[in-house]
Amino acid sequence: MPNNILVIFLIAILALAIGVLIGYIFRKNVGEKTIGNAETTAKNMILDAENRAESIKKETLSEAKEEAHRIRSDAERDARERRAEVSKSERRLVQKEETLDKKIENLEKREEQFSRKEEKLHEKEKELDGFIAKQIEELERISGYSVEDAKQILLSNVEKEIQHEASILIKQIESSAKEEGDRRAKEIITGAIQRCAADHVAESTVSVVPLPSDEMKGRIIGREGRNIRAIETLTGVDLIIDDTPEAVILSGFDPVRREIARVALEKLITDGRIHPTRIEEMVEKATKEVNNIIKEEGEAATFEVGVHNLHPELIKLLGRLKYRTSYGQNVLKHSVEVALLAGLMAGELGLDVKLAKRAGLLHDIGKSVDHEVEGTHVDIGINLLKKYKEHDAVINGMAAHHGDYEPKSMEAVLIAAADALSAARPGARRETLETYIKRLQTLEEIANTTPGVEKSYAIQAGREIRILAKPEEVSDDGIVFLARDISKRIESELEYPGQIKVNVIRETRATDYAK
Repeated sequence: MPNNILVIFLIAILALAIGVLIGYIFRKNVGEKTIGNAETTAKNMILDAENRAESIKKETLSEAKEEAHRIRSDAERDARERRAEVSKSERRLVQKEETLDKKIENLEKREEQFSRKEEKLHEKEKELDGFIAKQIEELERISGYSVEDAKQILLSNVEKEIQHEASILIKQIESSAKEEGDRRAKEIITGAIQRCAADHVAESTVSVVPLPSDEMKGRIIGREGRNIRAIETLTGVDLIIDDTPEAVILSGFDPVRREIARVALEKLITDGRIHPTRIEEMVEKATKEVNNIIKEEGEAATFEVGVHNLHPELIKLLGRLKYRTSYGQNVLKHSVEVALLAGLMAGELGLDVKLAKRAGLLHDIGKSVDHEVEGTHVDIGINLLKKYKEHDAVINGMAAHHGDYEPKSMEAVLIAAADALSAARPGARRETLETYIKRLQTLEEIANTTPGVEKSYAIQAGREIRILAKPEEVSDDGIVFLARDISKRIESELEYPGQIKVNVIRETRATDYAK
């Protein structure tokens, strides 16, 4: 039994060894075949790659040759075209040179012809001069006078005859012209005055504001007079509250300030709320309203006269003349009347009506700012009209209306005549009012030109001047010295009846907003 097991074990070992040997041989054969196949595949791939590379190389070379051929063909074609264009240009230049040569030859020929003609003309002129000289010599021999002697005798005889006839004619013309001129001038002036009728009302320095009741007087005065002080300080107009029933009187020489105060007071009465803050608001609104009225009045004046295309600033200055007086005569109405008179007379004489009206309307334009700018109203007006590009003829007509400048046109003479006619109407002007206004203007000018003064108002018919000091320049102690300096200047520079109260006010305000 053990022998059988051993035999079986040996047989199994032997079978295993044979199997291992057979497997080794089999795997060896399979590996050799796989390696051979791989080498073959690799060789085939290498051959394919070489073939593809060769074909790509051939294709690339072929494309490069074709591209080079195309570029060469294009370059040759461009070169041929350029050569053709150059050839054409050369041919055109040659043709132009030939044409110019022909023209030059023609000009030279014409010049030669003109030269020959000039020579012939010179020869004929010499012959003619010689012939004329011989004729003159013959005439001098026959008459016994030289050419100069004959001229003098002839001119002397003609001059004597002309002088005699001219003197008779001049006397006749002068006599006739004087008679006709006087008659015609009277007709023109009389006709112009009759056709231009204007109302004249002497300007006043007071305005009356009606009140709904006498109770309103106390509200206008305010607690301890604060309201009336605020109104007078802001407007520069004196409020007179007396026993006159249901009325307040506004007194001031400047009509613009008086109008602003009147409008503001009427608004306050209508509103019912009268206190310093509300007064300041209403004065500001009234100022804007009066400025609008000034513009409208200026436009209405230009429309009435028929003067157009005026500068907007000139229209505003014209409107300001509504509140300007000259010896009690309203300057805007006076300017309109002068323009109409000058236009009517210019039309009768056949002159420029538009020029006469324009210069007549603007002849007193300097008076609109004469209290703000130094100089006469004529010089101020010249500067204003030059500033706003008015025509020189208009400027001369304005400048010559008082004889300060020489008139350069008949229209300028007519404007001076129209100005005199308008001022000479009975009741048109009053000397006392003009003198009074000038005194008040001088009084304010003295105060305004003093350092540290912001603005000033002459009130109480010139018996008091209210001055607002600049708080940043003048201290509380300094206003005493400021009042004294101004009073001394008034005493030395102004003539006035009685005494003038100098009232200096210094006020500092601080404003902030709660947000």
